[in-house]
Amino acid sequence: MSGLGAPELIIILFIIVIPVLIIYWLSPRRASSAGKAKNGFRPQRMMMGRKNISSGTDYEKIAGYSRAVRLGNRVLVAGTTATDGASKIVGIGDSGAQTEFIIQKIEAALQQAGAELRDVVRTRIYLTPDADWEAVARMHGKYFGDIRPANTLLYIQALVGADYLVEMEAEAIISQADHT
Repeated sequence: MSGLGAPELIIILFIIVIPVLIIYWLSPRRASSAGKAKNGFRPQRMMMGRKNISSGTDYEKIAGYSRAVRLGNRVLVAGTTATDGASKIVGIGDSGAQTEFIIQKIEAALQQAGAELRDVVRTRIYLTPDADWEAVARMHGKYFGDIRPANTLLYIQALVGADYLVEMEAEAIISQADHT
């Protein structure tokens, strides 16, 4: 290689060395071990900007969940039912009333996280067989008609409580332009 000049060395660099480095950096094995110490354990990562929102129910402590979690500019709201306080079910037998109460409860959690209904980009709604999907859809439209998040509406066999007809989850992304 002593007879190689600068142009040849640059060509070798681009043909051999750089592709090898790219393959190494993109390799699945490297990606799966990234951030691990030699003993195989990952160092504790800081949860930058994570905020857990609680509604104060005992169920959150028992089941180990939060009403909502904000991480950076994302807010994820857990499955929400029409429960007022510890155990009072709102709108028994009325899918629309339950949905309205649920959306208001979701809105309160979003506000605690620094978001608003207009930041919601996705909702998931779970209905029991006795639920009136059209009443639920109309109430969803009342609050989200102009926002129009992605939405999934599913009938499921049952929810945890016998009188629940509706459960809803929401995901929001807070735009920096909207909340500065």
